[in-house]
Amino acid sequence: QVHLVESGGGLVQSGGSLRLSCAASGSMFSMYAMGWYRQVPGKQRELVAAITSGGITNYADSVKGRFTISRDHDKNTVTLQMDSLKTEDTAVYYCTSTVTLARDSNPVLYWGQGTQVTVSS
Repeated sequence: QVHLVESGGGLVQSGGSLRLSCAASGSMFSMYAMGWYRQVPGKQRELVAAITSGGITNYADSVKGRFTISRDHDKNTVTLQMDSLKTEDTAVYYCTSTVTLARDSNPVLYWGQGTQVTVSS
């Protein structure tokens, strides 16, 4: 089993910054992409940013130029630096990681429990 634990959410004023972190733990064979999704009540969960094991990044158009995703392979962590925050960034943010548990097993997507980010005007 793999556990993802997020930290760093909170309340910030519009234009401010927050840094989300996520640590993966448990028994795993390989870790592939890691990423962040967010969800607002009544709406579908959406991809915010993702990073492959090779460091290739992908961002939602709405956060390009404002958010930066990075990862530490040694510590199995992924970080989302969020700058120039807007009220529309308010959501619950979820960390994800695609992992194989054994050499010949299929990749499995794991989710964190979520952390609230609230941006006030």
